[in-house]
Amino acid sequence: MAGNATSHIAEPLTRIMSQSDLILTFSTCVMFMAVVAWISYRSAKSETHSKDGYFLAGRNLGGVFIAGSLLLTNLSAEQLIGLNGSAYGANMSSMAWEVTAAVATVAMAVIFLPKYLAGAFTTLPQFLNDRFDADVRRFSVVLFMLGYGLVTIPSVLYSGSIAVIKLFDVPAILDVGQFEALVITVVTIGIVGSIYAVFGGLKAVAVSDTINGLGLLIVGVTVPVLGLIVLGDGSFFSGLRMIASETPEKLNAIGDSTSPTPFGTLFTGMIFANLFYWCTNQYVIQRTLAARNLAEGQKGVLMSGFFKILVPFFMMIPGVIAFHLYGPGLASIDQAYPALIRDVFPIWMMGFFLAVLMGAVFSSFNSLLNSAATMFTLDIYTPMRGQPISDAHAVRIAMIASVVIAIFSFIVAPMLWFAPEGLWQIIRVFTGFYNIPIIAIVLVGLFTRRVPAIGAKIVIVFHVIAYGLLKFVFEDLVTLHFLHLYAILFAVEVGIMLLCGQFAPRHTPWTFTPNEKVSLTPWRYTGPVCVTLMVMVVGLYLLFSPIGLANGTVGLTYWILNAALGLITLLVWAHALQRSRLSQSS
Repeated sequence: MAGNATSHIAEPLTRIMSQSDLILTFSTCVMFMAVVAWISYRSAKSETHSKDGYFLAGRNLGGVFIAGSLLLTNLSAEQLIGLNGSAYGANMSSMAWEVTAAVATVAMAVIFLPKYLAGAFTTLPQFLNDRFDADVRRFSVVLFMLGYGLVTIPSVLYSGSIAVIKLFDVPAILDVGQFEALVITVVTIGIVGSIYAVFGGLKAVAVSDTINGLGLLIVGVTVPVLGLIVLGDGSFFSGLRMIASETPEKLNAIGDSTSPTPFGTLFTGMIFANLFYWCTNQYVIQRTLAARNLAEGQKGVLMSGFFKILVPFFMMIPGVIAFHLYGPGLASIDQAYPALIRDVFPIWMMGFFLAVLMGAVFSSFNSLLNSAATMFTLDIYTPMRGQPISDAHAVRIAMIASVVIAIFSFIVAPMLWFAPEGLWQIIRVFTGFYNIPIIAIVLVGLFTRRVPAIGAKIVIVFHVIAYGLLKFVFEDLVTLHFLHLYAILFAVEVGIMLLCGQFAPRHTPWTFTPNEKVSLTPWRYTGPVCVTLMVMVVGLYLLFSPIGLANGTVGLTYWILNAALGLITLLVWAHALQRSRLSQSS
């Protein structure tokens, strides 16, 4: 069993950084961040004077910038610490949150993005206004703003600050208490992150995200490689053999009911949680709405899907390595990744790592800030004025809103320090208050024509009340995993809307009003790339399963199934390339 493993290092080395080491670390960190800021400023300075420029980077983002920004927006300190901690304390089951997101990126590229770009929407509430009415738009904005302001933005700042404090012992460096160090770190990260969002708009956010994303990939590859070398006493392959042969159950992604993420949830609430996040969550989809054309948007979204498939290797395997190095005796599973970083990462690269870590936190924070300001300006302030406002006026209001939201988050984030431990579970499931009704409303809105606005309003009110009661009032009676609860509520809410469409339909069917501002010609390889992504998801689950590495030995069944997946992929690509040649010759 996992608990019987012999640790390679009895205790973390907890390398002490000298004053010269600290100076080197922080100076190289500042230098890297300054270079990123300069490049971002140069790229974005011409895009901040108009609404489209500030909110949508002039509708001119290419696939690489979209993918880089999506990656960094999604990945932050919470994943670095949390996913590795989950692998250290349990198994690979929590990779579901990352790997199955690739399926949602396929849905975004094929179903949602063409509609969004065809309508030239800037925000999701703007689409809901077009499909239903202004009240549904207001309801959705309220849900998003409450979720972002009270939970998502403060928790990003808090988790990022905690990660920095754990990795670099900020209280000792500054000679202050833990809470004081937290406040200082929250404000520092928040101010720097706010600069990108307030003064640079979405273009600055996207460019900085892409550069930091490259840094994250470098760090992501370096940490497990160095960890395996230490584990194998200087041999990478010896370390690899050790984690594959000793306690192979740590490499099992097929979680049972006691695992952090039971396997069954992949087919219920996980589907809708990922669809919401990647297809309707404003702060994620905003960079796809800024694509210079549909083809570039599809490239960027699908490229981010491939990055998500890599996440288990650099955000979970290090946790398994930490288990083999330290055994199960760490005081907290959240110490696994910080301990590994301190013990295996070269001092001369620590500044680069700190800059990448801060960049990941900045990305999530400034993306949230930019999107919250966008929704406030376009979905609350402008409709309240009752008349169009100039681009300069809109940008000024967005900047003011960003500053106010940032200051509010500086106040809320440190308060999480005093919260009881159980509040973290509430934070983890809090998005359930708005993610399921939003995805239900958007899907029904896209695929029906007669469902009226009253159906959407009933669903929003019903969901907030029902979810709150089931999750927080009757949680002792309702013992379902919250992801299964997501699926049940989704089905009920879709049913409510369809019933409304049956018994109180719209007088005239809704028709989509095209408002094309970019080319809607799809990328010719969207189909085969989508199939490849789906095949890789299945292949990854085969790898981290009892017929793969989790059994200690990889048997014949694994290779047969992988050969079948490879054959499917080759056939799909051969067909796509043949069609491409025929279309070019005709």
